[in-house]
Formats: sequence, C-alpha cells, structure tokens
Amino acid sequence: MNLWGITDRGSVRKENQDAYQTVFLREGLGLGVVCDGMGGALAGNVASTLALETFVGDLTAQCAEGLPQEPMDALLHAAERANEVVYRRSREDSACHGMGTTLVAALSDGAHVWVLNIGDSRCYQADGEEIRQVTRDHSLVEDLVARGDITPEQARSHPRKNLITRALGVEPSVTPDLYTVEGQPGSFLLLCSDGLSNTVSDQELLYEVIHGGAPDSCCQRLLDIALIRGAPDNVTAVLFQL
Repeated sequence: MNLWGITDRGSVRKENQDAYQTVFLREGLGLGVVCDGMGGALAGNVASTLALETFVGDLTAQCAEGLPQEPMDALLHAAERANEVVYRRSREDSACHGMGTTLVAALSDGAHVWVLNIGDSRCYQADGEEIRQVTRDHSLVEDLVARGDITPEQARSHPRKNLITRALGVEPSVTPDLYTVEGQPGSFLLLCSDGLSNTVSDQELLYEVIHGGAPDSCCQRLLDIALIRGAPDNVTAVLFQL
C-alpha cells in the first residue's frame, strides 16, 4: 500500500483552510484524512487543523495494539472526539465562533477500507476503467439531486453548491456516514476537498489516477489541472494505492 497527498490554497483564496494527513498507524495499516475548514478570517484553518490533529491522534492511540476489532467504531470514536474539541474551541474563543470543518477519512489494511464522511469532501474508488463516488455529499445541491429537482450536471454550477448541511464542530454532536469498501490489489482510493471535485470532472479524475502517469505524481497532476482552471478554492487530494 502507498499513500500520497497534496494541498494548495489555490489561485484566489488568501489562506489555505484545508488540511490533510497520510500516515501508517502500523505496518500495513494506512490512514488518509482530508478536512476543509469554514469560518471567518483564520477560524476555518483552526477548525480543519484541530479536527485533523485530534482525529488522527485518537485513532493512532486506538490502533497502538493493532487494528481494532471494530474499525468503524474506532473511526466513530475519533470523529466524536474531534467534534467535541472543535466545538468547545468555537464556544470558548470568540474569534472561532461558528467555525467547523468537513472531514473524510479512509482507514485500510489493504484488503478492506473503512470510510467516514462529514460534509462535502469526497472519497472515490478507481478500479480498472471505472471510478465511483463512495461517499454522499452532505450538501444542499446533493439533496436537490436526490429529490430529482436538479441533475448532477446542474449541481456542478448551482449558485449554492458550496452550502453544506452537515459539518464537524458546529453542533455538540454530529452523525458521520460510514462505508466499507473491499480493497482490490492495485486499485486506488482518492480523497479530496470540493476545491478539486468542483474543478475536475470524475472522468478526468479517473484518467489521471489510472492513465495519467506514475501514481506518486497523480496528486500534483490533479492540482495542476485545478490551478490551470483558476482554482477558486483551496485544493487538497490524498491518494491510496492498495
């Protein structure tokens, strides 16, 4: 298993409020996390960084003796802890009031992948000639698509496409979505913030992951495409090669 990641503030934003980490918690046990913070001034950066550090720290402690018997419960515990820490900081620090962050995480032992999602940062699986979105966005436009009010194509340009309906740290508790994916040798998982998925199409993601070149330069290639197209938001990508 291999892990790579990249983040960039993009071409418009003054700060990078995204954060990511890739780490092997133990030999053969990889973790990737992407957070996209929100909040005035520097609060978004505080939210994403604090959530990332707390989530990874909690999961690292849980995996000290090996893969937990219930990996989903371990991910949930880490997310609950991160939510508590970010929410408390937002209540205690007036400069951080109302801040929050998305969080998408994938934990894999190679044979299995456990995914947790809050917000509209995404997890994709690319295998052979297909790419599929594992997670479902917690966003207004995703709800509109689910109801049949707009098409997925219309959602990409909808004026309220950045409005999310669930975030970590905004309320005293949060309910993540959980997914299990079977790991296929040589297949890929891509985690990303909406700064990438709003700029690069799914088919372009698939091409770069499978055909674009060496896997270790894939995240940079995806970032380059986003930058060429103006990158109006922060851009973050994490790639697993199982």
